Amino acid sequence: MTPITELGEMVITDADRDYFLRPSFANMTRIGSPAEIVERFAELHTSEAPRLLEAAVEAYGEVPGWLLAYINAPSFSSAAIFAGMIVMQACCDDDLSALVGELRPSKRGKRAFVFRRGKMQASDIIVIGQSLITHGIIGKAKIRKLQRHESNSYVNEFNAFEYISAARNHFNMPRAEAERLSMTEFQLLLAAKYPEQKGFTREEYDQVMEEDEKRWQEMMKK
Repeated sequence: MTPITELGEMVITDADRDYFLRPSFANMTRIGSPAEIVERFAELHTSEAPRLLEAAVEAYGEVPGWLLAYINAPSFSSAAIFAGMIVMQACCDDDLSALVGELRPSKRGKRAFVFRRGKMQASDIIVIGQSLITHGIIGKAKIRKLQRHESNSYVNEFNAFEYISAARNHFNMPRAEAERLSMTEFQLLLAAKYPEQKGFTREEYDQVMEEDEKRWQEMMKK
């Protein structure tokens, strides 16, 4: 299956085997409860190492070797690594333990576990996990986002079924098709169906206000 990378889909190849990952609404529910989905997002984005990795990928398209030398594996929090593992596995129908590793019961007791590493580096797990969950619950569509639709309030839950229901209502699609949407694709479909929305984006509003301030200052000087 050919992935549509613009929608967040990707294929990871290991030897002769391909693993298809899709950050769909249905797969987001496999991460955990609505609150746990947001917790995994926070774990992937709040520590120093994930932020540096994300910035590096945006700037260079990959994680440079010099950055990996600076950020060694112990710098990654275990929470961020495990969150990446959970997100990647949730987005793939095949078992990814050979790639991302797994937790196995320890002989020390029923509640003790040992971590068996997989083939992937911790940095790759985190970067891929960040990309998948961002496409899945935030969206990365390059569309005009009106200022009135922006919000700085913190949301502690992500309810995928609300977006599945909204997709079925807006686009008259069956449930199975709506469940396969990522947030990025959902945003693109909305923008295509409602293209004539009027208003300013935050950047456009700030630019207009800045130009008004300059005109006012010039009038004051005269």
